[in-house]
Amino acid sequence: MGYIDEIKKGNVLVIGDLHAPFTRTGYLEHCIAVQENYGCDTIVLIGDVIDNHYSSFHEQDPDGYAAGEELNRAIDSLKPWHEAFPEAKVCIGNHDAIIARKAFSSGVSNRWIRDYDEVLNTPGWDFRQQHIIDDVVYVHGTGCSGKGITKRVREWQCSIVQGHIHTEAFVDWYCNKDKRMFAMQVGCGVDDRSYAMAYAKNFTKKYIVSCGVVLNNGTLPIVVPMEIV
Repeated sequence: MGYIDEIKKGNVLVIGDLHAPFTRTGYLEHCIAVQENYGCDTIVLIGDVIDNHYSSFHEQDPDGYAAGEELNRAIDSLKPWHEAFPEAKVCIGNHDAIIARKAFSSGVSNRWIRDYDEVLNTPGWDFRQQHIIDDVVYVHGTGCSGKGITKRVREWQCSIVQGHIHTEAFVDWYCNKDKRMFAMQVGCGVDDRSYAMAYAKNFTKKYIVSCGVVLNNGTLPIVVPMEIV
């Protein structure tokens, strides 16, 4: 199988933002290879599984996909991800939540809103605001930019893994007299050449395409970048 000969309980694969249907070609294969190499038995998608550009709070491309077409393309592009990872924990990202937020602002009762896994045809994907595995908090990172995660670790007094920021991928450690904790930014799986990412075209920093693993029951975080060709 590679680096580890068998799937290990307590090893977690962390998949970065996908923003389907605007996901980087080859990122799925990268994540599958990392899962096999490190023997991960738990899968976490860190959020922004879909982009919802047609309804984004950013400027929308008038020549982009219409609402129905983008959603259909997102569902189709997630099919191979669901086939590869039929059971997964998913953090709800700010882009995932756009439709629910706009429905709420329009006075639509939550009883009219379907669950994410039903809309995206991904049974077995557990969508929540955050997941806790081996005392590590996995959360999308909305409202917490880049190195802000290190402050959050100190405030929450636990290790945290998040996505959200496409241009950051790192592991920082923090220790006090009682315990050692880490902050991990996993990077992303987004195609920064897509029109949906045009808002970032003048950013000084570029997207880091990578995923993460958290090994040995939540004690060893590693960022694994993808080779870009």
